[in-house]
Amino acid sequence: MQTVIISPKYQIVIPKEIREALHLLPGEELQVFSYQNRLEFVPVKDIKKMRGFLKGMDTVLKRDKDRT
Repeated sequence: MQTVIISPKYQIVIPKEIREALHLLPGEELQVFSYQNRLEFVPVKDIKKMRGFLKGMDTVLKRDKDRT
């Protein structure tokens, strides 16, 4: 686990390993919110660029016998 330090201007630097793993680029937007006493950062993606990101996902669902 990595730690970051809040600057006097309340800024943080996202560690390089995390930026690379999430493919974050300078200028990208992140939504920030508080959840269960912690901060959550979620990248904001353009819906047009999301097309096909679920391609190849297994959509077969096992149902309970009383639900078929």
